[in-house]
Amino acid sequence: MDFPLGRKYFYREIQQPDEQISLERAALYLALEEYPNLDVEAYLNALDTMAAEVEEGLPAGFYPLRILQSINQYLYEHLAFKGNASNYYDPDNSFLNQVIDRRTGIPITLALVYLAIARRINFPMVGIGMPGHFLIRPTVDEMEIFVDAFHQGEILFLQDCQDRLAQVFGQPVPFQAEFLRPVTNRQFLARMLTNLKVIYINRGDGPRALAAIDRILLLFPQSATELRDRGLVHFQLNQLTQAQQDLEAYLTMAPDADDAATIQQLLDQMK
Repeated sequence: MDFPLGRKYFYREIQQPDEQISLERAALYLALEEYPNLDVEAYLNALDTMAAEVEEGLPAGFYPLRILQSINQYLYEHLAFKGNASNYYDPDNSFLNQVIDRRTGIPITLALVYLAIARRINFPMVGIGMPGHFLIRPTVDEMEIFVDAFHQGEILFLQDCQDRLAQVFGQPVPFQAEFLRPVTNRQFLARMLTNLKVIYINRGDGPRALAAIDRILLLFPQSATELRDRGLVHFQLNQLTQAQQDLEAYLTMAPDADDAATIQQLLDQMK
């Protein structure tokens, strides 16, 4: 495959079984396409250093809430990480190198920094892909608490999660248990890429939107909606052969989709 260097590394990383994928390494390979001089190992070493410094300040016993408190104090008080509320849709919020350098990001990338530290100190946590927001949860002792890395590591209980969802959407949202289901590593990376895809589409940056979709399709080759979206971006870029291939593949995979008639009209128009 004739990929840019960062994408070759990304592709190689995600060929492993899901649980063996290094989220932070894969995320840095995503950033490598935008920042070709990025030193991946230097940022991994920076995370190692952060974790070592957190570990130095940990209490003697294994007290999960105290461990979370130690991580929070280090990240949000000592290093002054914070959620980028003022420029939420800046693409750099989705690139791990920039999040580490600027100490600001969006929920999923700040969660990634938090998870990377937690993993290095042997404190198991998982990502929680709540709609419109991203949380993390300790998996020790089946603790039913959640951490909001975007809001200074705030500890949330179930009702707090429901309230946070309503806050994100500006209105009460019927809550479903699946909203708090852990995500796989591939799902985590796809969500990061989806954020970039939406930002670039809204900015009219077709080439970068295509790059994001291409990498989502490396993760989930059978995603009909991503094929459709790639076809539509190709169409907007007047790349009609590629657009036709993707949109025809979409209709083959999802012949009963709600927008099937609209996509067929577009194909007829191209022909």
